[in-house]
This record gives sequence, structure tokens and C-alpha cells, in this order.
Amino acid sequence: MIYDLTIIGGGPAGAAAGVYAARKQLKTMFITKDWNSQSTVSEGIENWIGTIKLSGMELADSLEKHLRAYAGEFVDVHVGESCEKVEKKNGELSIITDKNTYQTKSVLISSGSHRRKLDVPGADRLEHKGLTYCASCDGPLFKDKDVVVVGGGNAAFESAAQLLAYCKSVTLVNRSEKFRADPGTIEAVSKNSHFKLLTNVVPKEVKGDRFVEGFVYTDKITSKDTELKVSGIFVEIGSIPTTSFVKDLVELDHYGHIKVDSKNQRTSVAGVWAAGDCTDGLYHQNNIAAGDAVKALEDIYLALRAK
Repeated sequence: MIYDLTIIGGGPAGAAAGVYAARKQLKTMFITKDWNSQSTVSEGIENWIGTIKLSGMELADSLEKHLRAYAGEFVDVHVGESCEKVEKKNGELSIITDKNTYQTKSVLISSGSHRRKLDVPGADRLEHKGLTYCASCDGPLFKDKDVVVVGGGNAAFESAAQLLAYCKSVTLVNRSEKFRADPGTIEAVSKNSHFKLLTNVVPKEVKGDRFVEGFVYTDKITSKDTELKVSGIFVEIGSIPTTSFVKDLVELDHYGHIKVDSKNQRTSVAGVWAAGDCTDGLYHQNNIAAGDAVKALEDIYLALRAK
């Protein structure tokens, strides 16, 4: 069969799109490897509109339940399936996954992004041995230990806040004097006497035999190297859009984000839309991702009905 729409991705954008597709009675295939968006690791999300506070896992669970409640006969939910490529030949769109190939009239890419890795000697070798990308997952293992957080955005400061609940000390290191985090978040975390900020420093090496034992950084102003004796390193240095499966199909920016028309979320290829963190939208948040997806679905519905 040929689907009206295929939605790729199980985060806030994908789930919102799936609910709208079901309500508009579009025959839809929904493909996601899992429901674990980047927010899954958060212990407390306080800006998901309509809910005062919930964990990342609670958000993921509610998104899945909402979609399944409306899916009915219109949305086929394929969990545990990964999209490997989207092709367009002779005007026909094909979705190639690790399990099958499907035909579709339109596509919404809502594949999100994944965490950027720390690229210094020792980081790969000691990942999951003291170096981690999830404070809420691994933080309790470092009770009464000295740790480092690498990054300067909200995620870095939120991770530091979590770690301060049980770690002996938390040192946050950032490449510049400016931070991407909200001023209120920075102020709240900085009040803790066990928290320290280091600016204008660049990570150089992760040291340790079987486990992390030290973090070496270079001062950008003095060029001096310094080693901090720490037991844990938590990395929050941004994300990379998950768009490799459409790199030969749609136009991407130099970061790999899908270029879209912000009025309707259309990409450079007719029949293909994108929403959420995988796009070149100026701001990336859960609420924005869901809103972008709804905008896209309204446009997709009109485009399909015009044929």
C-alpha cells in the first residue's frame, strides 16, 4: 500500500504530528527506534506547557500514550524500526528502514538530534567509566566525589544542579566567558558554595587507568595546562541533528540541520516536511518542536487534499 504520510521520529514533534494525522484521518506510518528523545534523561522538565513539572521519562510515556490513544485504524506505529534512507525517484517517495521498504505520498522528518561527544584523548576509552553524558542517569554513583561538567548551556547548568545534590564539588568549564544558559538558571546554580565556574578554558585530556582520575584543560588566555583531580566528567556540549538518512535528499545547513520554510516547515524537496531539533529553526525546545510539527501537519493535510 501507499501511505498518505510517514512520520519519522518519536519525540515531541513526532508524537504531536501523529496525533494530528490520526485526527485528520490520514493513513499514516509512524516510525521510531524508541520514544527516548534527548529530554528523557531530565529529572525535571518545568516548561512543558500545561504541566507544572514532570520527568523526561514521564514526558516520553505521556507522548506514547497520547498517540496510541488516537492512532486507531489510521496510524500504524512501528517502534524498534530505524529509518536508513528516504528516497525520491520519478516523483515517488520511498522509506527504507532496517526492516522494510515503504511507499508514501508525503514525509515528515522529526528525527531530532543526538549528543555531541567530547573529542579529546581518553574520552572514548573512559566513557561509562567515569565519563558520562547523563547526569540524571549516573550522577548518584558519584556521591561525595569531585566532578566536572563540560558545557555552558542550560543542559550543563541543570546537570550541575542535579550533581550538587550529592557530589562533594562540581566544577563547570566553558570555552568562553559567555554562557548559553538562561541568566536565572546560572544565578541559581552559582549560589551553591560547592560549585565553581571556569571560563575561557578548553578540554585537553581525560586521565585515568580503569576509571576517570583527572581532567586536563588549557587556559585560552595563558595557554597553561591544568589538571583537576576528579572522579567524574559529565559532558553537555550540545547536539548533532539526526539527518544522515536524508543528506542526499534535502538541503542541509553546514551543521547538518534540514533547511525548512518557517511558515509551513517545507523542505527543499516537494512532499517532504521537517520539524523539531533536526531543522534549522532558530530555537529548539520541546514546545517549539511540537508546534512546528502541528504547523507541518496542517500544511501536509492541505497539500494532500489539493491533489
